[in-house]
Amino acid sequence: MELVKETIEFVKRELENAESGHDWWHTQRVYNLSKTIGEKEKADMEIVELGALLHDVADSKFHNGDHTVGPRKAKEFLSGKISEDKIEHVIKIIENISFSSEQVFKSKELDVIQDADRLDAIGTMGIARCFTYTGHTNREIHNPEIKPKLNMSKEEYKKNNGPSINHFYEKLLLLKNKMNTEMGKKMAVKRHEFMELYLKEFYREWEGEI
Repeated sequence: MELVKETIEFVKRELENAESGHDWWHTQRVYNLSKTIGEKEKADMEIVELGALLHDVADSKFHNGDHTVGPRKAKEFLSGKISEDKIEHVIKIIENISFSSEQVFKSKELDVIQDADRLDAIGTMGIARCFTYTGHTNREIHNPEIKPKLNMSKEEYKKNNGPSINHFYEKLLLLKNKMNTEMGKKMAVKRHEFMELYLKEFYREWEGEI
């Protein structure tokens, strides 16, 4: 589809200098996973492909917490290219996909893309992305004196700057039970188990055990 090719080029330009955990390669992985899950779920694949490609076109973390930048850029790009109903659907996906979103909108296509995005946040890729981002924000890897903050509000979550390892307990280990689709749930199990294994080894090495 010509629009998909055009969207890929647009997103690549927008994310050219992005932090590597939220760059074009992250978007590509989410796009590929979304297509696989979306076909299984018999979702509207035009919405799935466009929503996946545009879901992180301007992450609020890198725009002073402004959640309106991404939806606005996506809407400007899509204007006149597809129907207003489809544009609105894609925008609603972007607005509601994040872990901290209050999610006032639901659709099969959002379920698909949200699962794909969450799958890229766990397992080997999720571990790599966690340390990349927390390094980017100059956080400690681990500090046993700082405990994970569980059940944070949306605002507390956005302002949180705890150590990398805490993020596993504050978000990553919670995602397995937040999957929407059957395929997403199945794929999450292996990635979740790998994170648990990683943490066991991390603590063993942290304590200097042989």
